[in-house]
Amino acid sequence: MTIHSAKHDESSRQFDIALSNRQSRQPVNDEQLCDAVRAVLRDSTFTSATISIAVVDDSSIRELNRRYLDHDWPTDVLSFVLDERADHLEGEVIISADTAATAAAEAGWPAAAELLLYVIHGTLHLIGYGDKSPADARRMRAAEEKYLGQLGFQTSQSNDNSAGPDILAANRARGGATAR
Repeated sequence: MTIHSAKHDESSRQFDIALSNRQSRQPVNDEQLCDAVRAVLRDSTFTSATISIAVVDDSSIRELNRRYLDHDWPTDVLSFVLDERADHLEGEVIISADTAATAAAEAGWPAAAELLLYVIHGTLHLIGYGDKSPADARRMRAAEEKYLGQLGFQTSQSNDNSAGPDILAANRARGGATAR
């Protein structure tokens, strides 16, 4: 299933988001994933963007990870900047539904939230966020938490009264990759 979503916001920005679900094991909330990309882009310097999201299984993401990054294992998210000029961005975010389901079970939260985290993380990479240094990783985690909260998911870090899992800490152990 492929959905295309083009929306203009009040500041005359145009973000075209296409989602392709290439797996059948996990349910996918297409609209929520597209909204997550749009939320990150709204806070960026880009006034237009064309972003594709692909939801795949572990074998597919492993092959992409091997082919493009020479890593022979499945990963959670891959992001690729295809074109970046002035105020326009084109990119791809590829996420593994299988990895999301496994990680979500370990973290004790819904697989849909884990998929959402992957899309946010990949989109943040597209707009220039890094996560290799400790300072960059803290900035990335703060942004992930912000967008997860905006989209209705609270983490234990953002709610001091919560006894819930620290999903962002669980995600720190996994590593996606980006190509710029």
